[in-house]
Amino acid sequence: MTKRAFLFPGQGAQKVGMGQELFATEAEAQNLLHQADEILGLSLSAMILDGPEEDLKRTAYAQPALVTMSAAVLSLFQSAGIRADYVAGHSLGEYSALFASEAVSFQDTVRLVHERGKLMEQSVPNGRGTMAAVLGLEQATLESIVAQVSNGNEVVELANLNCPGQIVISGTKAAVEAAGEKAKEAGARRVMPLAVSGPFHSSLMKPAAEKFAQVLAETDVATLRTPLISNVSADVVTLPEVVRTQLVEQIYSPVRFEESIRRMIALGVDTFIEIGPGNVLTGLVRKIDRSMNAFSVQDKASFTKTMEALSS
Repeated sequence: MTKRAFLFPGQGAQKVGMGQELFATEAEAQNLLHQADEILGLSLSAMILDGPEEDLKRTAYAQPALVTMSAAVLSLFQSAGIRADYVAGHSLGEYSALFASEAVSFQDTVRLVHERGKLMEQSVPNGRGTMAAVLGLEQATLESIVAQVSNGNEVVELANLNCPGQIVISGTKAAVEAAGEKAKEAGARRVMPLAVSGPFHSSLMKPAAEKFAQVLAETDVATLRTPLISNVSADVVTLPEVVRTQLVEQIYSPVRFEESIRRMIALGVDTFIEIGPGNVLTGLVRKIDRSMNAFSVQDKASFTKTMEALSS
């Protein structure tokens, strides 16, 4: 029997104007946008629809903007009575997945990711930390390189294990650059610096995680109605206490995305639907296993097309 998973994108997928048609024509999408403005006490809607891009790129705003956009797209599936067998997200996308699983309310999800974004921004002085994608190098080789480069003051670690031949490293600027040079010497096809404001998913984020644990302690988390495949463990999670622990760990731990997809395939999933802006996760699924059905939905046209494919 066919099983499907909903996937939710992370930071970097945001763009000015995303969801414009949905927010203009769908009552539930309009309601979610209005709620986000009220929860944050600022015009997130203006930032999403009109920019400027610099504001929307800021971690504290990009994160609630992406959750709101993904929730608006998800509402199309909810209205059609389409549920997933599993949910997963890439980094920030894990919060959209938890909302989809009915573990956390929309209001709390938006509040949480805004606080998470602020703490992540504050954790490391601007310009000290960065991230880079390393293409075409084996994980074991890259692990050896980051171990060689890291010392007391300069830190670089594996941050996103995305798909075969695509791993993101994170840490202090000097260590990431040094590891990137060594990766190229070792045969990496390409090393691409990422336009991010900090060394996310590295141990440099532990101060943010400790503060975030206090925010999370005051948030209601229910038993998940749809099982989550966790970024931290690449395993099935349904219990609130495990969600709380792993959301804190997720801030400074690698995103095990490739393992998560392989875990869902092992559980019988053959259809993956990316819900939110862009199609990065759909591309990763295809690189992990070309036999999977993979769709990206970000507007009514792509929703209609996906629904037709699901019913054929």
